[in-house]
Amino acid sequence: MSSSAEDRPGVGIAHRVPDLGALELLLAVARLGSLGRAARELGITQPAASSRIRSMERMLGVALVDRSPRGSRLTREGALVTDWARRVVDAAEAFDAGAQALRDRRDSRLRVAASMTIAEYLLPGWLIALRAQRPDTAVSLLAGNSAAVAERLLTGEADLGFVEGISVPSGLDAAVIAHDRLIVVTAPGHPWARRRSPLAAAELAATPLILREEGSGTRQVLDSALGGLARPLIELSSTTAVKASAVSGAGPAVLSELALGEELSAHRLVGIPLADVQLTRALRAVWPTGHRPTGPARDLLSLTRGA
Repeated sequence: MSSSAEDRPGVGIAHRVPDLGALELLLAVARLGSLGRAARELGITQPAASSRIRSMERMLGVALVDRSPRGSRLTREGALVTDWARRVVDAAEAFDAGAQALRDRRDSRLRVAASMTIAEYLLPGWLIALRAQRPDTAVSLLAGNSAAVAERLLTGEADLGFVEGISVPSGLDAAVIAHDRLIVVTAPGHPWARRRSPLAAAELAATPLILREEGSGTRQVLDSALGGLARPLIELSSTTAVKASAVSGAGPAVLSELALGEELSAHRLVGIPLADVQLTRALRAVWPTGHRPTGPARDLLSLTRGA
């Protein structure tokens, strides 16, 4: 024996109620008095409109529209269903308006967290390009080390992050957007600047260096590549401060190639070749696991890949 939809457990309301397109068609027929005119208004063919009405009638088990050469007229049941349909469509329009308001609020701002090298040397260009696409989006940038970026994303303080470390922080998904090389540098007066042979990794590891603070991507990569570091000569919280200390002659440092163009070309710093290690790293965009970037964050991510 067959059973109706309401008698079958596990059948959701979506299987028992016509879709919004069918309800809008019924309302158009009621307003225009013609299935053909209703079809044209909604941008569908008359056969498609007839098929949709018949499907709705089969679903509900009642006739909704009387068709004749003079036009289409609602049956008594059709008039009643039309009253219900109008309320459903009005509720759907209110739902859509609310969802659009949420999207507008999301799109009105973008909070970016980035580790120092990316924040100083890459993000400004990306944000200028984003402003050309989204002039009404207010962007705030929170700069810090890679650990701080991860924390801001996980606590909801940022929408998209950029890190330089050797791995993806726990709780985040990532996409590699570029690769970077770290360079050992000294002031021209340092003994290493007069070397004729590349510097051994073991000597670099044993030498006190001007370093970024613990948690920075640069320090993580260096520590991992060398298998440990000597106690820092100086520990500073920004790439600019490390670079300035190296230029002053305080000691050797290891910095991103992105940060050194002007200093190397002006000979304020000298690059020191390494003998047996490559100091390279991936630059990554990161976001909370399972929450793929949307809106302005998605657009910024696309710009970084294009760059």
